[in-house]
Amino acid sequence: MQNEKDFRNVPLKRVGIKNLSWPVKVLVKGGGYQHTVAQVSCSVDLHRDKRGIHMSRFIEVLNRLEAITPNVFETILDDLMETLEARRAHFEITFPYFVSKESPVTKKASPLKVDCVVEAEKGEVFSFRIGVKVPVHTLCPCSKEISTYGAHNQRAIVEIYVATRKFVWFEDLVEVAEKNASSPLFTLLKRPDEKFVTERAYENPKFVEDVVRDIALELEKDKRISWYKVLVTSFESIHNHDAFACVEKGDFALGGDVSQTWST
Repeated sequence: MQNEKDFRNVPLKRVGIKNLSWPVKVLVKGGGYQHTVAQVSCSVDLHRDKRGIHMSRFIEVLNRLEAITPNVFETILDDLMETLEARRAHFEITFPYFVSKESPVTKKASPLKVDCVVEAEKGEVFSFRIGVKVPVHTLCPCSKEISTYGAHNQRAIVEIYVATRKFVWFEDLVEVAEKNASSPLFTLLKRPDEKFVTERAYENPKFVEDVVRDIALELEKDKRISWYKVLVTSFESIHNHDAFACVEKGDFALGGDVSQTWST
C-alpha cells in the first residue's frame, strides 16, 4: 500500500521513525570504545505522489550501525536514500556518555555523565553536527558583590553544538564547557575536594551570560569548527525560575542586534 499513488500532491519533508533504543559504540579519545544505548531518529523525504514509506527498511539499514563516526553516518544516509528511493535523508542519535574524571585534591576517579547528540543529513550535500550537554557549577557575581559573606551558586547545563571541518572529540567540547564555568562538577568528592570546588567557584563567579560569551570566544578561535551554537541554563538556587543565555555563530557580525538570527 505504501507504493500506491497519492493524488493530494503534498510532499513531506521528513517521514520516519524516532525514539528507537539502539546499542552503539563510541570512540573514546584515550583509545578504545565505550558501549552505550542511543535514542535514534531517522527519516527521509517523501515524494508528492507516493503514499508512504516502508518503515521496516529503516531498521534493516540501522543493523549496519555499530560505531559512531562521520563516515558511518554518511553511509547510512546513502543507504536510506537508496533503499527508500528518497532524495534526502536525516539521522539523529542521542546517548549518555561517561567521561572519567579525578577529584581535584584527593584524585579519586569517577565517571561523569554527559549527554551527546549526533545529527547528520544528506541531500545534495552532506552535513554533520555533534553536541554535548555538560553539567557545570556557576556562582553569581552579583550575589557575591552585594553580600558580606557567601554567594548563591548552583548547577548549570552547558550545551554546545558544532559543525566541524576536522574531527572533534566529545571530550574536547566537554573540556571547553568545564573550563569556562565557575567550576567543573565531579561525581565523587571528598571533603578536601568540596572545599577546593566551592572556593574555586567563589573566586571565579560567572553569570550565564559570561559562560556563553567565554565559550563562544574559544570556539571562534578553533579552526576545526565552522559553526556553533551555545546554550547555558542555570538552575537558580534562590529564584523560582531558571536563567539562560544563548549565542550562535554569526551573532558577532550583527553587533548589538542579534534578532536577525531568529528570523524565519
